[in-house]
Amino acid sequence: MNKPQIYKSNALIKASYRLTPAEQRIMLACIAQVRRDKPITDEVLYDVTVADYAALVGTGSHSTYKELADAALRLKRREVWITERPNGEGSHEETLITGWVQSIRYRKNEGRIQLRFTKDMLPYLTQLTEQFTRYSLSDVAKLTSSHAMRLYELLCQWRDAGHREVEIDWLRDAFQLGDKYPVLKDLKRRVIEPAVTQLNEHSPLWVKWEQRKTGRRVSHLVFTFGEKNSKAAQSPLKGKSRTKTMGKHHSASGAMYGIPQSVIEEKALPGESYDEAALRLLGEAQHK
Repeated sequence: MNKPQIYKSNALIKASYRLTPAEQRIMLACIAQVRRDKPITDEVLYDVTVADYAALVGTGSHSTYKELADAALRLKRREVWITERPNGEGSHEETLITGWVQSIRYRKNEGRIQLRFTKDMLPYLTQLTEQFTRYSLSDVAKLTSSHAMRLYELLCQWRDAGHREVEIDWLRDAFQLGDKYPVLKDLKRRVIEPAVTQLNEHSPLWVKWEQRKTGRRVSHLVFTFGEKNSKAAQSPLKGKSRTKTMGKHHSASGAMYGIPQSVIEEKALPGESYDEAALRLLGEAQHK
């Protein structure tokens, strides 16, 4: 069975907005239903059931209709700021401020809700032939951080390159952080590091990051990433095991950059840290 796919205009991927994980899941469940082979209007309703929502959350039957309905109502009140250049070119940027959803229909007895996109949102979701980003709905199903979901989309936009550099100020605006975490160390501890950890543990990508300075000020974050289904992650490797030094990019299971803990421990060289061993194995796999 084909996995439900998410298609978004790159302008929407880079837009400034803030959604909770619950609101994100509802939005993505609706986007996955959009037909790309024919025009649609803002009259089309998209269904999300409690069962659909529970499947995305991965909590079985624990999700309730009220949880779904409350998240949908919050979504109705959210704004998204989309900035782009006319016709993809031009020297003057234009910013559109719109909502995601124009109306909600509650069907409590049936355990489902129905959403209708705003008219302004449709061009960023339908009839996309270029400058769009695609990923599977299941890729973000286990992510519980809204920042991790946004970061995953931003990286997917540059998936073929495996490298993306962003200005910290731009990222703050895209995530609509406002006055939160004005100190860089707090931004890294509360936003960047938890998001990267979740992607390394629950998404199809391994991710590592570093910071770059402009003068004396840290101005950019640089992300390097790739698919976890690398040869290093799949090949059974033999060798002496060693005690690992835990690094900031490993998951709760011990995996790092998609490489299982057992593989890293077995292939680590004398004097090599856990992080260094993982990066070396990753590089070797990419050059095979």
